[in-house]
Amino acid sequence: MGALRQLTVTQQIGLLFVVIFGVLLLATLGAFWRSLKDMTPEQQAMHHRVVLDLRAVWIGTVLFWVSWALGAAVSTLLFALVSFLVLREFITLTHTRRADHRALIAVFFVVLPLQYVLVGTRAFNLFAVFIPVYAFAVLPILAALGNDATRFLERTAKIQWGTMVCVYGMSHAPALLLLSFPRYEDRGAFLVLYLVLVVAVGQIAQEVASRTLRRRPMARHISRSFSWRTGLVGAAAGGVVGLLLYWITPFKPPQSFLIAFIAAGCGLFGELVVKAMKRDAGIHRWGKGSVTGAVGLLDRVAPLCFAAPVFFHSLRHYFGA
Repeated sequence: MGALRQLTVTQQIGLLFVVIFGVLLLATLGAFWRSLKDMTPEQQAMHHRVVLDLRAVWIGTVLFWVSWALGAAVSTLLFALVSFLVLREFITLTHTRRADHRALIAVFFVVLPLQYVLVGTRAFNLFAVFIPVYAFAVLPILAALGNDATRFLERTAKIQWGTMVCVYGMSHAPALLLLSFPRYEDRGAFLVLYLVLVVAVGQIAQEVASRTLRRRPMARHISRSFSWRTGLVGAAAGGVVGLLLYWITPFKPPQSFLIAFIAAGCGLFGELVVKAMKRDAGIHRWGKGSVTGAVGLLDRVAPLCFAAPVFFHSLRHYFGA
């Protein structure tokens, strides 16, 4: 590990991507080999889910590699675009009225761009409170100016919650690129990749465990696959990945395991929350029904949106960045 830490940043990232793409290639070949065998309907459903998760990891890794090669500014713009698309998908799943148009326009074209500008300029103190304080105060005012009190509190809460998850949560991922610690300068890209891999592995491990272990769902009417046992398996798998990748972080091995365990757990609970929202909207599978624009992007990134703020602020508090 000492030899790995002695490599230059470019060499470390190159080595890391070689390992990651190699593991993804092996996992993809394994999934393809599995698809050639006879499977029960339940096994087919599990295999389909694993394939979707692998595809998401492939896409995320390729996009991250491209954005890293083009610089932090391009990475921030990329995350802003993803945030816009996720927020759009969220709004298609919620009940809004004409009176909410002012608030929605403000979210998409004022709040979202300003939040990412604050990220890009490293105004982290203002970035941390801009949405939960200032935007949360302004959005209900704009909705009230629409002169429609029908389900006002419910509509406003949905817009605020969507902004919190899809914009505030997501914006913490590119903010990691700009963090700088003593003896860890210009290595923020490692933190983003670390977080993405920890969260993704936690999801995949939890899904596999839900098909192989006996479980007692903690929220049966929302998810029959999520239990304390499978959740612990997923979080522990994320922790192990964090432990293996500690050499690309400012953490010591035990610290890396703990923060990865917490981040993976937050991601799993974020996935559970999105499942609850889908049930409320009457959606059981993406592509079914008449919800325009809902293609499952929210499912893929919601765990990251829940894990990124916890990870980011834990880092800032611990290292005083």
